[in-house]
Amino acid sequence: MYEDVYPDKRFNKTLAFMKKHVSANEKILDLGVENPFSKIMKQQGFSVVNTTGEDLDNDQHALQDNDYDVLTAFEIFEHLLNPYTVLQQVKSKKILISIPMRLWFSPAYRSKTDPWDRHYHEFEDWQLDWLLEKTGWNIIAREKWTNPVKKFGLRPLLRRFTNRYYIVYAEKT
Repeated sequence: MYEDVYPDKRFNKTLAFMKKHVSANEKILDLGVENPFSKIMKQQGFSVVNTTGEDLDNDQHALQDNDYDVLTAFEIFEHLLNPYTVLQQVKSKKILISIPMRLWFSPAYRSKTDPWDRHYHEFEDWQLDWLLEKTGWNIIAREKWTNPVKKFGLRPLLRRFTNRYYIVYAEKT
């Protein structure tokens, strides 16, 4: 894999999954402003355009105004109040979504300093699957993985065994 290049396990897993389902000649619209992972996608030869920070709950023009073959949404849907509407507006026939999964032993994430950095949804896998199904997407592939942390305590121990991330590749039916 890419452990020597990308120290974040999430980036390594996401990139490996992405390379299985997206070719470098496909145009990607990545939801969210440019970020460390969109830079990695570009370094790996993918053609990526990011949205510009608009509130996707209220403004989905970027989904309609851009020319793209694949939509990616890596850790974005948990911040949206209404991901259903966003999924209905996607023009492409392919989508890759990753989410942090809801953990039974930890409350939903909410930044104490950034009012935009909070999770409205922390999905269970079946909830994201159902959302995709209801908006006309057919799941082709999926993976889950843990996200252990180097700390002591009950929660860090549970993170070693409890899946934290879920990634899905789906096509429009």
